[in-house]
Amino acid sequence: MAKRKEAMTALDDIGFYTLSEERAHLTSSSSPLMRCELLVTDRCNFNCPYCRSAKNKKDLSRADAFSTVGHWIKSGLVNLRISGGEPTLWPYLVDLVTYARRAGVERIAISTNGSADTSLYTELLKAGVDDFSISLDGGCCAVGDAMAGGIEGAWDKVVENIKYVSSKTYCTVGIVFTEDNVDECVGVVEFAASLGVSDIRIISSAQYNRALIGLKKLPSRIVDQFPILNYRIGNMRQGRDVRGMSQSDFKHCYLALDDMAVSGNKHYPCIIHLREGGEAIGDVGPNMRQEREQWVYNHDCFQDPICRQNCLDICVQYNNACGGYSRDSE
Repeated sequence: MAKRKEAMTALDDIGFYTLSEERAHLTSSSSPLMRCELLVTDRCNFNCPYCRSAKNKKDLSRADAFSTVGHWIKSGLVNLRISGGEPTLWPYLVDLVTYARRAGVERIAISTNGSADTSLYTELLKAGVDDFSISLDGGCCAVGDAMAGGIEGAWDKVVENIKYVSSKTYCTVGIVFTEDNVDECVGVVEFAASLGVSDIRIISSAQYNRALIGLKKLPSRIVDQFPILNYRIGNMRQGRDVRGMSQSDFKHCYLALDDMAVSGNKHYPCIIHLREGGEAIGDVGPNMRQEREQWVYNHDCFQDPICRQNCLDICVQYNNACGGYSRDSE
């Protein structure tokens, strides 16, 4: 138990604000929903080579989006993330944010490629968004435009919006590395650090899924500024990649008890399971929490290749902490 608690205490200080020792201790199918992610569209104006979004180019209807968030609010939704595709292309985004904020959702996040007009980000800020995650996959326009699918001027617009949003609220930059940009990994992170962002999230794409050993060379003056970046670089220096489970890790995903991802009318174990083509747990509706509880206790994550190969370091650590709270026999 002491080992689990020590790991969870460190987790409290990493910067993933939805994860804590208290949550690990108290999570259940009836505790408040700590974090839910809704994919509102499959459409995107970029063509990133690593993208795992659905390819049917559909929008979620306004009614279905409000209904899903309404189910979550009834279960005490604390943190909402809206993603896609590119969510800023979805016509009801400001309306949904306004609804969630007025209903008492504490924190509302948007995952975006950063390509929208600055005026839309201003509207979203006014409506209640207080967390943006913006993708930045290059440290110069040539690489950045190429990683966006060869769209000229894309990188300049993204950088402009990162600077603007970072000056207004919490904003993290998400950097995905593939064989196309991994050789420039240090430069990309150093550039991101110069934009005034709150934190930097680094990851290899699911297709690439290799240790980002080049980032071990990042200077301490950069790493020490950002809790999430610091956590991931520390893991790498100890030989642990961002993705993947080991056989000694806790085999049940307690994260799914009070955290879910929804696309269309289906709810999935997590956003990674969804994007990697995993099966849905069930249909969106009043029985989601009970269905997820059954999935948690019946699903061996290490025997699931999606979980074993792609589960993120922070999620593995969180579930290990959950396993330390009177659940070791399960």
